[in-house]
Formats: sequence, structure tokens, C-alpha cells
Amino acid sequence: MTFFDDAADRFSATVSATPDWSAASPCEGWTAADVVDHVVDTERQFLETHGAELGARPEGSPDTIWSAHLSAVRDRVTDDLRAREYDGFFGRTTIGATLDDFYGFDLVVHGWDLGSASGQPTTFTDADMDAMEQAFVGFGEHAYDEGVFKQPVDAPEDADRQTKLLARMGRRA
Repeated sequence: MTFFDDAADRFSATVSATPDWSAASPCEGWTAADVVDHVVDTERQFLETHGAELGARPEGSPDTIWSAHLSAVRDRVTDDLRAREYDGFFGRTTIGATLDDFYGFDLVVHGWDLGSASGQPTTFTDADMDAMEQAFVGFGEHAYDEGVFKQPVDAPEDADRQTKLLARMGRRA
């Protein structure tokens, strides 16, 4: 199982357990429903740009939209598509690497946002945190470009690894 698939499964569990789609998320100005819309729309844009025809954007409740979207992604993201190379923002890469390194990362972070919006504690795995720390290295100075992360917030010196990572992304645990 790829990092993206694992993160998508965990995001799905959080989506399924979300009781109030109008709840405010830690993403300023976004509701829980907005978090799901963001994830769906950014994944669709990336995959369709690289030739994965996902069909019409799903409609309905956020959990219905997410479920239909993920099903379409899994149906169309083959090993051949994952292996396809392209020139990305940070140089030559593959669709699969981008799904794992960026969109898997996005699912973990926004899974935390969604869990926070609905009062569901979300704990990152060591693999999540390893991937996040590696991604930060890859993002470099672009981690704080518009639309990526807010500026870091302070975390206690003795904070756990997850709290420090969240603070690095401008989020408070």
C-alpha cells in the first residue's frame, strides 16, 4: 500500500466520523466541508492535468463527494500512471511520487484539520511525521508561500513531535 492510499484510508475514516460539516476548521475561514472540498479539488486538478479523467466532480454531502472522488482516483491511478514522469515544481518526478509526497502529506494534515473541526483526536503515526519532516525539506523556502502553510507558531520547548510539526505548519495542537 502506498503512503497516499494509507493516508486516504485514514482520511476516509475521519470523513465518515464527521458529524457537523459546518463546524469551523483550524484553516482560517474554512468549515469541515471546505476542507473536504479543498482536498477533492486539488487532487482532481493535479490528476486531470496529467491525463487521469475522473469524470464529473461528485455532488452531494461532503462524505458522499469524498467517497465518490476516492473511488474514481483509485480506479484510474494505475501503476503505469504512478510511474509517469513529468517536470514538477521541484524538478523531474513521477505522478506516484507527487501523490505520496505531496497529496499524501495533504491528506494527513487536512485529516488533522477535519478531526479538529469535529472534536476527533487525530494522532500522526511515526511514518506520517517522517514523511512530513522529509516534505518540509523538499518544500524549502516555498513551505510558507501563499496557500501552503501559515507562518509557524510557538510550541513549548518540551512539546511532543506532533505538536512541533503542527506548530511548524502554523497550527496549534
